[in-house]
Amino acid sequence: MAKRLYVGNLPYSTNESELKDMFSAAGTVSSATVITDKFSGRSKGFGFVEMSSDAEADAAIEKFNGQDIGGRKLTVNEARPREEGGSRGGFGGGRGFGGGYDRG
Repeated sequence: MAKRLYVGNLPYSTNESELKDMFSAAGTVSSATVITDKFSGRSKGFGFVEMSSDAEADAAIEKFNGQDIGGRKLTVNEARPREEGGSRGGFGGGRGFGGGYDRG
């Protein structure tokens, strides 16, 4: 079964092809994604790699977690599942800034 890994503290110049090539040293990479800013298109410095087996994912964590790449120490661990729903910011409550009380 495939296992998805979080890869943090990537050099901002890293692209998906480089990420996939790097992690292929630990096994078969099913997919590699570098997260980018939707407006500027620049890397946010982290991404996700999906390894084809749990054993390869564990090997990748062992090999790359803490490794210095481009002057940055990578953080590699098992990715947490996405949280569904929830708030995406905003001020909440629908009452604006006043908090709904009478100032008079």
